[in-house]
Amino acid sequence: MISTSEAVFKKEIIGLGEISIRPIELKNDINTLYSWVKKPYAKYWGMLEQSKEEAFKAYQELEENPHHHTYIGMLNDEPIFLMERYKASEDVIAKHYNALENDYGMHILVAPAEKKISQFTWHVFSTIMEYFFSLSFVNRVVVEPDMNNEKIHVLNKKAGFIYDKNITLEDKIASLAFCTREDFLKVSNVRIE
Repeated sequence: MISTSEAVFKKEIIGLGEISIRPIELKNDINTLYSWVKKPYAKYWGMLEQSKEEAFKAYQELEENPHHHTYIGMLNDEPIFLMERYKASEDVIAKHYNALENDYGMHILVAPAEKKISQFTWHVFSTIMEYFFSLSFVNRVVVEPDMNNEKIHVLNKKAGFIYDKNITLEDKIASLAFCTREDFLKVSNVRIE
């Protein structure tokens, strides 16, 4: 798949290669995206029952929202994850806590592994966090994963997220958690410029 979008963030990881993040190109990316969201492990993404057309329409609506942005993550020019960034104060999540102007939420879906790579998901997750905190307008990252999604809770805590409370959203009981730039830097050993 040839992409015309420029990467908004890149990071070289020794022994793995370059992880880059680029804006989604829905018409070109829908087949890849749809193949990921239909896998049983992606049940928390909530699209297992959707047709490709329904998934396309859902992402088209997201892309039309000026407070929501969707990205494809690449490893050495191969798509490896889907990531969404949204302004928390302009999202339904703001009804559940005192949202600050510079709070941004994220959703991440990593592609199914073709082969086992040590620390792969952590490399993806920490690169996404570095991207968020490279943006001057982001002070805090907000997440609201399904309370039963143990794998993402492990990654969130490893990245410095502090869990606040469980909240009831339309489609799940979610665990609300926050991570400031300082929280992430304490645990990640990276420098963000």
